[in-house]
Amino acid sequence: MSKQYDIAAYIWPAYTGDEPRTRMFWPEGMGEWQSVKNAVKKFPEHNWPRKPLWGYCNEADPYVMEMQINAAADHGVNVFIYDWYWYDKRPFLENCLNDGYLKARNNDRVKFYLMWANHSVNNTWDIRLSHDMEGAMIWDGAVDRKEFEIIADRVINQYFKHPSYYTIDGKPIFNIYDLANLMRGLGGAEETKDAFTWFRAKCVEEGLPGLHLQLTLWEEQNFNLSGVDGGEKVTAKEIVKLLGFDSLTHYQYVHFVNVDRDYNEIMVDVVQEWSRIDAAYDIPYYPHISVGWDNNPRFKERVPLVVQNNTPDNVQKAFEQAKQYADAHPEQPPLITVNSWNEWTETSYLLPDDLYGYGYLEAIKKTFVKS
Repeated sequence: MSKQYDIAAYIWPAYTGDEPRTRMFWPEGMGEWQSVKNAVKKFPEHNWPRKPLWGYCNEADPYVMEMQINAAADHGVNVFIYDWYWYDKRPFLENCLNDGYLKARNNDRVKFYLMWANHSVNNTWDIRLSHDMEGAMIWDGAVDRKEFEIIADRVINQYFKHPSYYTIDGKPIFNIYDLANLMRGLGGAEETKDAFTWFRAKCVEEGLPGLHLQLTLWEEQNFNLSGVDGGEKVTAKEIVKLLGFDSLTHYQYVHFVNVDRDYNEIMVDVVQEWSRIDAAYDIPYYPHISVGWDNNPRFKERVPLVVQNNTPDNVQKAFEQAKQYADAHPEQPPLITVNSWNEWTETSYLLPDDLYGYGYLEAIKKTFVKS
């Protein structure tokens, strides 16, 4: 029997108009499909516009998600990592998960877990204003301890107990995207450590074996122990140890390498970073593959940073390297994270389109699914 790998693709849950607060960014009422549909070529060799093979379908519809779950599972993607949001004291963009995935009759085929995308929101999503990022704060992603506890209670009871929630050693994974923002809201490193201790205990109290806290890594950065600028600085390695994270992964290559070049060149630096992290940290790192990067569909004018030559064949070579990393670490689950299932406007997605068809999904299948 061939080895089973856990291929976990991030989901950006904005391809629905069912969340009323999305209308301020995408007034056509179809979520960020609006920006995909209206995208134009920005320079002669630009491979936009692109069209989804399945059309601009509502991903908060359980029938749509049943189709997507089957396509994912058939090609070796067996985990979805939902970008999960909380702004203005309430959840944002939960419809895709609650009404699509959780109501899909086949959601036992692909497990899921949450990445709390706790970044603050500026004009990025509104193409009419995306040229103006300076000082434009729509929602602050930082929360205080009281709100942190409300969030924890919600995710424990609404998601962690679901039979399809992805676990390691029986413990549900909860990924934190923006650690600096979390520490700022909670008031510093010690307060964050205390909040995590409470969160773990709460999971046990609720009948779970515990909690697996995962951190999204960026480029090597320092953190303020006090959570505010001007406080004592510590390295990412020190803060990860202090707060007791259980594992690490990445969200996007653009966070830690220069992506404005050939995909094969990027991969040399990516694999080097995996090795550095492996040597520097004493907790598991789960290798990450990004399909690409080009967020021009979100802007009126051309913006820099575009991955070149990220063909399905070249991305398959990257998956082979991630597989080698997983095989070289038999002591940890063979989990590999992928950006992403559907980040169309960042041009980093697995879903079939009119350019490569099912090419990226086939790349995963060829690498990880043995007949």
